[in-house]
Amino acid sequence: MNGLTLDRVIKDILRVVEPLQDDWTARFQVINELRNVVQSIESLRGATIEPFGSFVSNLFSRWGDLDLSVQLNNGSYTSTAGKKRKQTLLRDIQNASRKNGRWYKLQLIPHARVPILKIEHIQHNISCDISIDNLVGQIKSKILLWVNEIDGRFHDMVLLVKEWAKAHDINNSKQGTFNSYSLSLLVIFHFQTCSPAIFPPLRDIYPGNVVDNLKGVRAEVENEIARTCATNIARFKSRTANRSSLSELFVSFLAKFSDISSKASELGICPYTGQWLKIESNMRWLPKTYAIFVEDPFEQPENTARAINARQLMRISEAFRMTHLRLTSVYQNRSSILNDLARPQISQLIINSSGSASAPAFNVENYTPIRPQVHQARVMQPRPWIQHQFQNNIPRFNMGNFPAINSQAPHAGTSQSHPLVQHKTPKTKRIVSSPNVLNVGEPSKTYSGQGQQKWRPRSQRQVL
Repeated sequence: MNGLTLDRVIKDILRVVEPLQDDWTARFQVINELRNVVQSIESLRGATIEPFGSFVSNLFSRWGDLDLSVQLNNGSYTSTAGKKRKQTLLRDIQNASRKNGRWYKLQLIPHARVPILKIEHIQHNISCDISIDNLVGQIKSKILLWVNEIDGRFHDMVLLVKEWAKAHDINNSKQGTFNSYSLSLLVIFHFQTCSPAIFPPLRDIYPGNVVDNLKGVRAEVENEIARTCATNIARFKSRTANRSSLSELFVSFLAKFSDISSKASELGICPYTGQWLKIESNMRWLPKTYAIFVEDPFEQPENTARAINARQLMRISEAFRMTHLRLTSVYQNRSSILNDLARPQISQLIINSSGSASAPAFNVENYTPIRPQVHQARVMQPRPWIQHQFQNNIPRFNMGNFPAINSQAPHAGTSQSHPLVQHKTPKTKRIVSSPNVLNVGEPSKTYSGQGQQKWRPRSQRQVL
């Protein structure tokens, strides 16, 4: 395989799937419209709309869904609505959205572990998964966002893996394959177990179980989680001895999980410890009733891959194995690599972008048709977790206790890579949003994982 060719194809894929400024703007508009729907419902008076998931963790593609939580008014305390009440409130939102006339494909899933209302915006064709009081989801998303600060390759790797998984039809929990969250955890696990390790075990970012600590005064709880993560992330940020390229990391990622169907019968994937763990010796996971176990590090012992069945696991393992085999073949070329890593629509957009400007547009996942002009300005890892100030003096929706951000994004055709941030001195104490603001010591620790990687202060390390 020509490594340079693979590098170029990966860059082409990321260039197309990375959100443009219009994709950010559209999502803010959708959230604002749903906020108006919620405000019209008497039973939800005082509630707020708070996004989470890949949009907040900055791991979404141009055609990614929106995860939204309707946070009930419970004063300063964390809200704990029961499942029946959540089902009732989601029905109220479903009815109000139908009357609003700007939403379609309204589907209520009341008996899921977390009740969800799925709706889609008619104008923007953006699908939304709405839940009630999903503070757990919001905190998980923020921690994944902060983990991005350790190594920038994580962001690109997640986008690449999700596109590859979609190309092989293994990124759909409804059909018994991976959801996007579990794919992100697989990337984290790979970064923990590659050699040298890039990420530490997540227990060294946040020890304990996040879901157990979301009680009491919400601002205090969120501040404590943020401080803990900021202090610990600062110890590991940009200090890895691993200098592998993204293409090398992707190939080794495929190799690691090529035999996942056979490994999964005995071993579970645990990003919390950064290790493969024997299922039979882990009392939290027994009795084993799943084809594969990918533990949620923030909500232990939940299995994020519980939807996968044995038949689909075989197909997933084959996708890993065959892609690895083809990428390491000497007969690979740009076209064959592209076919392996991206969906036909994405491949065509890449091909068209280097060809005729009048090439036809493609519709990817029911998204508004886009022109194959991937050269226009895109937002490179902006700050979506910060509160957004909408235009026309509309009140803000809450994206977490962070400073305000101006709604402007870089104009198409400019070289500016970040939204225009309006820096203001906050009037109240806010969560530390940058994990490098706290100076902490760097004690030497040993973590058990593949290769028994040892984390040391940079001054004691030998760059490999």
